[in-house]
Amino acid sequence: MESKDKVLDTLRKSHQPLKGGEIAERSGLDKKEVDKVIKTLKTEGLIESPKRCFYVAK
Repeated sequence: MESKDKVLDTLRKSHQPLKGGEIAERSGLDKKEVDKVIKTLKTEGLIESPKRCFYVAK
């Protein structure tokens, strides 16, 4: 499973917005990798940020 898929899967399973560190913890990925993936996913429109530094899957 790619990092991108892991981040999306983690966000979809969560019932609340998550911070980058929480996503990293739950997905088992490195925080820096999660930050890169979040930036890509936001650009692609697959996730959104309801408030600063918190993310949810669309």
